[in-house]
Amino acid sequence: MANAFVGVFRVKELRERILFTLVMLVIFRLGAVLPIPGVNVQELNAYFLSQQNSGNAIIDYLDFFAGGAFSNFSVFMLGIMPYISMSIIMQVLILIFPSLKKISQEEGGKKRIQMYQRVGTVVVCIIQSFAVTQYAQAISRSVENLLSISIVPFTLLAILTVTTGTMFLMWIGEQITKRGIGNGISLLIFAGIVARLPDAVWELIGRVRSGDLNLVFVIVALVMFVVVVALVVYEQQGQRKIPVHYAKRVVGRRMYGAQSTYIPFKINPSGVIPVIFASSILTFPLQIATTFGANWPWLAAVSRALNPQGVLYNVLYVLFIIFFAYFYTQITLNPIEIAKNIRENGGSIPGIRTEQIEKYLTKILNRIVLPGSLYLAVIAVLPSIIQEFFNFPASISYLMGGTSLLILVGVDLDTMSQIEALLKMHHHDGLTRKGHLRGRNL
Repeated sequence: MANAFVGVFRVKELRERILFTLVMLVIFRLGAVLPIPGVNVQELNAYFLSQQNSGNAIIDYLDFFAGGAFSNFSVFMLGIMPYISMSIIMQVLILIFPSLKKISQEEGGKKRIQMYQRVGTVVVCIIQSFAVTQYAQAISRSVENLLSISIVPFTLLAILTVTTGTMFLMWIGEQITKRGIGNGISLLIFAGIVARLPDAVWELIGRVRSGDLNLVFVIVALVMFVVVVALVVYEQQGQRKIPVHYAKRVVGRRMYGAQSTYIPFKINPSGVIPVIFASSILTFPLQIATTFGANWPWLAAVSRALNPQGVLYNVLYVLFIIFFAYFYTQITLNPIEIAKNIRENGGSIPGIRTEQIEKYLTKILNRIVLPGSLYLAVIAVLPSIIQEFFNFPASISYLMGGTSLLILVGVDLDTMSQIEALLKMHHHDGLTRKGHLRGRNL
């Protein structure tokens, strides 16, 4: 492993990609602590410190996906979630409206769809950033000198700053994907979780010392943590192989002999994407309801109902994870397209009629996706279980719970698989002595 690690930095292309990714992540973390102009940071920290003992599950939840930037009222306080929310909306619109689907299939259509998606992201950012200003004003009523400027200039400045910060974060993610290593958007979420882990561990130790948490419960939770990590790795690497036989065929003046290969269907084809998508969909209404709940009683009721520790929220969370597991699998692994490619290349699946290939592949995918999505859902609701039965603080249970584990393990496996592929392309040994790391194509 030491030789493989040294080999990573011997390859110039890989070394440059890793260094570029690290620089972009450092910029992201600096922006996560850079406050919005007009906010008194000392008063803000004092307010959240006073709220720490009582706990605020909603703020902890929003902070989890923003890497701690939300409670800092930083320029990146919305994180990358507005972009993810808009990408979900755009994918749904492409399936609903044939005109958008036609555009996406044309030459240069993907760039047009990306432009629409960016414009939509700006709209979502403006709505959410306005909600942030309302939340800041609500806090300022109970905290003196929280805002150093008047309400109207602060509102306009905050909307402009936070929207620009999210768009810049989106650009960073795209640059990491293009010029760095790994998937940029996923790595930004990954970096936010990793950056908060040391504080969570230190807080856990402090609560054990003070007697707020039972040491036996903490040990049991940590054992669960290790077991879940092992299960996530095992599940992410599992796959079902569908054998495909190709008959002899003539291409030009050459005759190609019969070949046997297989189609690898992963147990969880969409990886951690359903968890991120489900979280993003629930974050948007939760933030709006929490912000405007003080002025609208029905929004306050929605905010209470969508409490991340509540039953309704977790039920919706599970349903959305299952839905997006099927939804994203149908986009990335379309049985109609796979069956069409097999038939056009003279292939066949043993024991299956040619006209039944599509139906067979759909049946296999449905059998794989359902247990895989249920597995994801069970792990994702693990933080609520830990907090309910072991009395863990929300900030700790989110970072050491199922959602963070899925993201950390999934993104790590994907990044390592890309590093291994580049090493082998440059005729170096991979990161593992036996076998290989399978990427998840985030």
